[in-house]
This record gives sequence, structure tokens and C-alpha cells, in this order.
Amino acid sequence: MIKTLIADDEPLITTGIRTVLESAGDIEVVATACDGREAVRAARRHQVDVALLDIAMPVMDGLAAAAELTGTRVVLLTAFGDEDNVRRAVRQGVSGFVLKTCTPDELIRAVRAAHAGQAYLSPAVTRQVLDMAMPGDDERGRDAAGRLATLTAREGDILALVAQGLSNAQVARRVHMTEASVKTYVSRILAKLNCTNRVQAALLLRDAPFPSDARPEGR
Repeated sequence: MIKTLIADDEPLITTGIRTVLESAGDIEVVATACDGREAVRAARRHQVDVALLDIAMPVMDGLAAAAELTGTRVVLLTAFGDEDNVRRAVRQGVSGFVLKTCTPDELIRAVRAAHAGQAYLSPAVTRQVLDMAMPGDDERGRDAAGRLATLTAREGDILALVAQGLSNAQVARRVHMTEASVKTYVSRILAKLNCTNRVQAALLLRDAPFPSDARPEGR
């Protein structure tokens, strides 16, 4: 069982998320909290595997709580309009982001992925972060270009599609591969680029100083 904590200051949302997660069969909600400080205490007391945290909470917000929960996988609940918070969380390397408007299946996938040590980012969140990201400075651009140079042409093609916010299934259809093969490619790309999630990899692509006539598709 995946021991999970839910932290949100709206009881109705907490109840709904708990119902969804516990319907999965392999997820147990062992604690809930209504603010970040209470979430940190509860996560430590119950030794949770995954903490599902709302970003906007009183006393201590989800980002601050995530920073204190070392050793615990964190999935953040966010909403459109949280650009600054999402950007900070991407740089911080949390395990996942899901929108509050996500489907029950997506919420369950996010918790399972985090528990497995993988990053889960809603395609909509990926697109949101990329849309708000500004091109990097010269130093960041050189670093990005150097890291991207380690990718094969095929890996570069797949990363360009990921940077558009496409899911593995959508990428698979575009490149005529199985979803499992795309998943393997994405894992390899993240390892080569030393990125913890898809958004960080996509931001490298955004930062790289490609000539305007040579940018990969989606740039």
C-alpha cells in the first residue's frame, strides 16, 4: 500500500481526493492536514510515502512544506494562474504536479508515479510552464546546449514533442512507436540531461540558443 497524506485547506476537496485515491486499491490515505505546518508534522509522524499538497495553504504553503519533507515524494496540486509558484517548484524538483481539475485516473497515476520514484507532470502543467518561461541568459543557454548535445537525433525529436506538452501516448502516435518505447526514451533523455522531470528537460530545450531556422519542432 502507498501511504499517502493529503494537505488542503478546503475540507470538501480533501474528502473528494481521499475518495478518489482510496478507490485505487493500492493507495491508503493515512493522514490529512489543512495547512503546510500540520502536513509536515503528520507526514513525519505517519512516515508517508507520498504527500499530496495544495500550493496555497495558510501557516505554511505547499512549496515551503515540500522543502521540509526530504525523503518524502511530493505531488503538488495547482491551478492555472500559479505561474510563479509552479516555476519555483519545477526548479525545486518536486515529484509531480497535477491540476485541481484533473481526472481521478490522472490523480491516481501521479501518486503511483511519485511512489515509484518517477516524476508526473500533467501535460497541461507542462504547457503552462513552457508558455510562461522566458528564454535563458547566455550562461544558461550554453549549459543547455551542451547537455542537449548528448542526445541522439531520435531523442531530440521526442524531447521536442514532450516540450509541446504532449503525453507519452500522444508522442507515441506522432512518432509511430509504442507508448512503452516512448516511456523508455523519456527516461533515457531525463537521465542524460540530469533532469528530474519532463518540464525541466523541456526548459533546457527552451533555453538552448538554436538559430531561429534550426529550432526543433515545437520551439
